[in-house]
Amino acid sequence: MHDTISPEPVTHNGPRWESNAGAVTPETVQFLQGPQPRGFELARACRVFWELMRGFRTLHFVGPCVTVFGSSRFTEGHFYYRLAHELGARLARSGFTVMTGGGPGVMEAANRGAKDVGGRTVGCNIVLPQEQRPNPYLDTWLTFRHFFVRKLMLVKYSYAFIAMPGGFGTLDEMFEVATLVQTGKVLDFPLVFMGRDYWQPLLDFMAGRLVMERAIDAEDFRRFVISDSPEEVVAAITDVGLKRFGLTYGPRARRRWYLGEWR
Repeated sequence: MHDTISPEPVTHNGPRWESNAGAVTPETVQFLQGPQPRGFELARACRVFWELMRGFRTLHFVGPCVTVFGSSRFTEGHFYYRLAHELGARLARSGFTVMTGGGPGVMEAANRGAKDVGGRTVGCNIVLPQEQRPNPYLDTWLTFRHFFVRKLMLVKYSYAFIAMPGGFGTLDEMFEVATLVQTGKVLDFPLVFMGRDYWQPLLDFMAGRLVMERAIDAEDFRRFVISDSPEEVVAAITDVGLKRFGLTYGPRARRRWYLGEWR
């Protein structure tokens, strides 16, 4: 049975969003263009450090998360939006916080599904020239300037990773996690592709080219869960969480205001 999509955004007390249109400044571009003056690079390193610490302190208490990747371009009414909405609701009912990139489309749908059933949601937004506004279904969110810091936060706090249909960003995020699992940098958390028809050509390429040419091991490919069923996916994730990780999460410490650990 599909979960009903609520007609109105859920009111929440998350951080206030401010417009960042056009906020990709010349120094942001300059940062990745080779060696720079020492003062510029020191200042940029300090800004990256602050962005990291702000993320760590804000997300320290968000609970056991599942990260849902996916395109911002599939709007309400699209099949993939409805699929992500049902997925988010089922994840929330199973006790997970639903973490996304915080934007519209599939990300919004997953957060919305969780909020519709009283679940918790987190968004890791990114500053873009075309202004990606955080969706209105977030309990907690941060807006990052650097993609690599944002991706770290999307990985650090999650037990499982689900790729809904998406583009370059979704592929980048999912294969970075797959590489971390392959190289033992993170535990063998579930990696899920949802939307079998959408992903089938990519799966065929991995099986027929990467595995056959031994660019990856067959075991690397078998790690992926392929499904069109939110019920099946959430059951698999919950089973792994209960048996392997006990759905425990992080230190049970008190919040410290002087460390920036606000509610």
